[in-house]
Amino acid sequence: MLHQVTPHTHDTAGKVDDSLESSRAGLRALWISLAILAATAAAQAVIVAASGSVALLGDTLHNVADALTAVPLAVAFLVGRRAATRAYTYGYGRAEDIAGIVIVAVIAGSAIAAGWTAVDRLLHPQPMTHVPWVAAAGVVGFAGNELVARYRIRVGRRIGSAALVADGLHARTDGFTSLAVVAAAGGAAAGWQWADPLVGLAITVAILYVLRDAAREVYRRLMDAVDPKLVDTAETTLRAVPGVRDVTAVRLRWIGHRLHAEADLVVDADLTLIAAHEVAADAEHQLTHAVPRLRSASVHTDPAGHAGAHHHVTLSHRRRAAR
Repeated sequence: MLHQVTPHTHDTAGKVDDSLESSRAGLRALWISLAILAATAAAQAVIVAASGSVALLGDTLHNVADALTAVPLAVAFLVGRRAATRAYTYGYGRAEDIAGIVIVAVIAGSAIAAGWTAVDRLLHPQPMTHVPWVAAAGVVGFAGNELVARYRIRVGRRIGSAALVADGLHARTDGFTSLAVVAAAGGAAAGWQWADPLVGLAITVAILYVLRDAAREVYRRLMDAVDPKLVDTAETTLRAVPGVRDVTAVRLRWIGHRLHAEADLVVDADLTLIAAHEVAADAEHQLTHAVPRLRSASVHTDPAGHAGAHHHVTLSHRRRAAR
């Protein structure tokens, strides 16, 4: 028996409202963080105009470009609101995974740009002027990016968006880049022209580590990986439902920032259709309480003695032959 469920109230409107609320939270995080980064870049630009620092100009342009990574993710959240169609029967939640790929690509581009600039500065040293202003701008850049990073990561984890978490990690790498400006300014004040490119290379390595973490998270989402603890929770919940004799399979997958579940249960062979339906409905409903961010679940019930999908082919052939 196959039965479809919606969370808690089993009301489609409630399910849609919950999904929209998550999208609204994600969009709100994006726009607020974009405003913070824009203000940070504007403050840096003023100091660039006063100091003429080429290093700070590069960091400012970097922050402006990286702030724009909010755009593909915002588009993904908006696209994800669209209702499912006969072509896209699961909806458009996967748009977030595509946005995650774009964000990872931008982080990789940042690492390449930082490394290239550091090597170029190492080969072609340039004197730095207005050192105190440059250091202050670096502090401003770090503070703005770290604030945005914490906000995006917190909201992304709360609503289950891997792409928003990756974007938060990206903002954190930008903060490290701004700190490099501060370190370079300190080195310039001490007369060490090699400090600027050397610190730049160190920051490139740091960006690569963040790139690895962000790429791993997006890759796992693309490959339908979930936390094994969620599977354990689902199995424990299903086994505790009255009438369930065994749980033969549990499958979970992310679509956007919502989970979808499928489960195969074993029930008594002598149950009526209505009784088996009640067991399935109860199991589905309990899953929505136990598994965070679970949007829907499909439960299949097998009679004891005929559990497992391998029986389905035999049953189908037997019914056909009996006609």
